[in-house]
Amino acid sequence: MGRRFDVIIVGAGASGLMAGISAARKGAKVLILEHMDSAGKKILATGNGKCNFTNEKQGIAYYRGKNPAFVLPVFEQFGLTETVTLFEELGVVPRGKRDGYYYPASGQAASVREVLLMECRRLKVRIAYNVGIRSIKKESDGFFFDTKQGEFQSDSCILATGGKAAKKTGSDGSGIPYIVGFGHKVTDIVPALVALQGKQSFFKEIAGIRAENRVEIYIENKKIAEETGELQLTEYGVSGIPVFQLSRYAAYGLLEGKPVYVLLNFLPWQTQEETRSMLVTRFGKNGNGKTAKEALVGLFPEKLIGTLLTEAGIHLESKAENCTQEELEKLISVIRHLRVDITGTKGFDAAQVTAGGVDTEEIDGNTMESKLVPGLYFAGEVVDIDGMCGGYNLQWAWSSGWVAGCHAGEGCKKK
Repeated sequence: MGRRFDVIIVGAGASGLMAGISAARKGAKVLILEHMDSAGKKILATGNGKCNFTNEKQGIAYYRGKNPAFVLPVFEQFGLTETVTLFEELGVVPRGKRDGYYYPASGQAASVREVLLMECRRLKVRIAYNVGIRSIKKESDGFFFDTKQGEFQSDSCILATGGKAAKKTGSDGSGIPYIVGFGHKVTDIVPALVALQGKQSFFKEIAGIRAENRVEIYIENKKIAEETGELQLTEYGVSGIPVFQLSRYAAYGLLEGKPVYVLLNFLPWQTQEETRSMLVTRFGKNGNGKTAKEALVGLFPEKLIGTLLTEAGIHLESKAENCTQEELEKLISVIRHLRVDITGTKGFDAAQVTAGGVDTEEIDGNTMESKLVPGLYFAGEVVDIDGMCGGYNLQWAWSSGWVAGCHAGEGCKKK
């Protein structure tokens, strides 16, 4: 294998593979350096192994970071339509499902990875595995990569090294020293799309429960955001999609040393008055001969009933019809606003993605090229853009990778 290339990409994940394909389609000679023993390991874990590779619902409301609008010029060049079209061309038949999710018809994330690798082989994109990079330097005649496998040189460099989420897939933060070495600012990196740990002692009693819930997050007693969906209660705290969607806010709040808590609403489809009316009936008219615990059977899972009543200060075996208005009001408050004080996240290894990364103020959003170092490009999770659950982080990977590779390839061609 030769040592001189037009474009060298660091990282063979989703964005790196896409960057390699787009650069090669521009006629560039491309090499991808990967420190793991195979490419696209993180792709295999997406969508519980089924890979929801994009979502038909798009817009900056689904993306986060210091400047979410940074995604707009990127998506204008390569967005949802272009992504679906490309994957169809490569062999992936898209199947739309609930909430706009797109999955491959095969139902296998491996299919998505394989068609990308097939296209890399067709375009003669070289991928070198188990490469340990010692340094990357920019000199007058290009970029020089000092690795344990020898030295490589290129006209352009694309850093697609990922964040810190899921270290076993290769996303371990190892690209950050190179970025800082080029003089770029890296905003604080925290786990995102991750479960949260709670302080309360009742979690061991209710672990395993899944329930439709509205989750509101508060930082320093200020409501930041809310999400509704299936909540998962665990022995350590809270999980599930609505928690994942809010977790980045919790992570940043905790990083800044601020008090963070969430309020859980176990009857999100009702107004407070509807809940009050229902409980008055269940404990009054229909509560004759029942205990407080029995009055809630059929409304909540059995394990959850005990916790709700205990938190409301109501004895489980007390007569339902004897509960006072004050006790019912407290129960209503607990059911609709159960407080969980957040003590931490489950960490980078349990996170699906990281928030934070290369400051977008230092990147040209039209090309993904560094404003500080000509010929240096960024793609994917390494940039300070993260998406919500539902295929948004992969869409950012495809789009930013394509745009970075396209412009890096064109730049080399012009040179």
